This record gives sequence, structure tokens and C-alpha cells, in this order.
Amino acid sequence: MPTLRTLLRRGTLAAAVLFVSALPAGAIAAQDLGIKVGATAPGAAVETLDGRATDLATMLAGKTTVMEFWATWCPNCKQLEPTIAAAHAKYKDRVQFVAVAVSLNQSVERVKAYQQRFNLPFTFVYDRRGDASEAYDAPATSYVVIVNAAGKVTYTGVGGKQDLDSAIAAALR
Repeated sequence: MPTLRTLLRRGTLAAAVLFVSALPAGAIAAQDLGIKVGATAPGAAVETLDGRATDLATMLAGKTTVMEFWATWCPNCKQLEPTIAAAHAKYKDRVQFVAVAVSLNQSVERVKAYQQRFNLPFTFVYDRRGDASEAYDAPATSYVVIVNAAGKVTYTGVGGKQDLDSAIAAALR
């Protein structure tokens, strides 16, 4: 399956989102798509929402992290928001939450406005060139990657319904 970055280049992300959202719940196992569980989490150039260059490797260093490849227009991302918010409320003192905003059909300003409107407490970064999407082999938006404090990928999943509580608990062990 092509990566999110490839789809971004081809302008076919909408088709990928529709494909993923049309699948029945449970149709995509965590390891059917994206970076493999057990892999070392790669770095990737991203930007903070105030335009500063940063790298995911720096952000992830030594911290258990829940990372979602996300877009303001993504229906699966919206569906997943309550699950991520509940996980954030439960684990915020032990886990960081990072939303990697893809750059297709959204600007930094649109991401900022969405974050402020819905008061989302996560760290947001902007994947302007698709480097993070490529590094994590992100198949679509609503793609979640959990990385443990040792820098290993412990979970991947895509779609609006994911059992993040169990996945985070496992990453913390």
C-alpha cells in the first residue's frame, strides 16, 4: 500500500481516507499497515505551529508517546478524538500526546484554529513536506503510533475506533 506521503504527492489522500473509513471495524489489524511494531521510532523533520523546525526524534527521546497522523478534515480523526482525550486525561502525567498534522488541504493557521476551537491539549506539529508521514509509513490520517520510552514502536492502528487504553498500558510496562 502506498504511504501517506505518496498519496499526498498524488493528491489521492481523500480516496485513501474513504477506503479506510469504509472498512468494517477490526478489518485492519495494527500490523497490516505502516511502520512495524518493534521498530525503532525514526526521527523526521516537522515544524511547531509557530514555525520552528524540530525533529520527532528529539520530541520522542525518553518519553512514551502517542502520536496520531491527523487532519482537521478527517472524519476518523474526529471520531477518535474522545478516545484520545480520555487516554490523555488518564495518562497525561506519564505519556506525551503528539498530533502530526499532515499538510494536505490544511494550513498551519487552520490547525491552530482547530486546536484552539476544540481546546485540544496535545502537542501539535506540522508535517509540511511529509517527512514524518514517510518515515512512519503512515497509510492515512487517524493513524496512531505508540512509542515506548526506549524508542520502540509498541502499537500502530488506523481508524476512528482503536483500543488506545490497552495499547498505552502495554507501552508503559
